[in-house]
Amino acid sequence: QVQLVESGGGLVQAGGSLRLSCAASGRIYGNYAMGWFRQTPGKERVFVASIKRSGGSTDYADSVKGRFTMSRDNAKNTVYLQMNSLQPEDTAVYYCTASPLLMISTVVAGNDYWGQGTQVTVSS
Repeated sequence: QVQLVESGGGLVQAGGSLRLSCAASGRIYGNYAMGWFRQTPGKERVFVASIKRSGGSTDYADSVKGRFTMSRDNAKNTVYLQMNSLQPEDTAVYYCTASPLLMISTVVAGNDYWGQGTQVTVSS
């Protein structure tokens, strides 16, 4: 059983930056693949970024490549999402997810654990 808590969301102007954090707690042993999804009202939750169980390899949605960077601190059981050059279309609730498998699934149902979400709002 793993609990995930996101933080770091807020309101920023277009072109600004935010760093999201996701702290994991509970029955954690070994490494987990970790990821970020986002969701806006009336739309499905979609994949944003992920980091594999080991090795630090990352994947990103085309919409955020070159702007967002995911990283992890295994000692703190925490992952981060550095978001630069934010645009209004990035406005969403951002959710952290975790899986004991090698990598995160880009399908929501393919991942085991989810945080409560943190709101990111980017103004024009």
